[in-house]
Amino acid sequence: MTSHPDQLQLGPENAQQRLVLLHGWGADADDLLDLGELLVNPGTSVVALRAPEPHPYGSGRQWYDLQPIDWDALPSARSGLQARLLALAESVPLERTVLLGFSQGAAMALDVGTALPLAGIAACSGYPHQGWQAPSACPPVLLTHGRQDPVVPFMASEELLQQLQASGQSAQLLAFDGGHGIDESLFPELKRFITERIAPSQGLPQ
Repeated sequence: MTSHPDQLQLGPENAQQRLVLLHGWGADADDLLDLGELLVNPGTSVVALRAPEPHPYGSGRQWYDLQPIDWDALPSARSGLQARLLALAESVPLERTVLLGFSQGAAMALDVGTALPLAGIAACSGYPHQGWQAPSACPPVLLTHGRQDPVVPFMASEELLQQLQASGQSAQLLAFDGGHGIDESLFPELKRFITERIAPSQGLPQ
């Protein structure tokens, strides 16, 4: 594993495809790293980005404050993430990169990622930012959400799905019986989505 102040990286330095991970509110870059390893084939780079701000109530980080929601901080968070993704594209093209976010990270992935030529976006337990609208063209999107989520209501992903499909985008929602998390039952579908997006010549994962 390669560690930098603002990110963690697994996999070969000369990878031709990449999975980028965006953690949720109050977590840190290492939160999704083990999951990322399970969702990619050998030879894929996994990069977990660290949110720019310290969490206000203890350890962990945040993309912007949520209690209360600081929408004024969103433009800076958005431009900062976009710049980091474009910097990563210097080594692996965005067209060979899938962006996966959880909770606040999922909201950031959708906000920023739908405006970039990514191979795909996986948004787990996410929600739409204030004023967000599905663009007329964007990467394929896979949404996952627990029906009993007490933190981000399931209807948030239903709203996202409706917006994306209404604008003609390729989008799918995987629901599961559970709360605020990424259920193990989703792993095969997540891996299939990622593999098909970034490594179509390799076929489906075994």
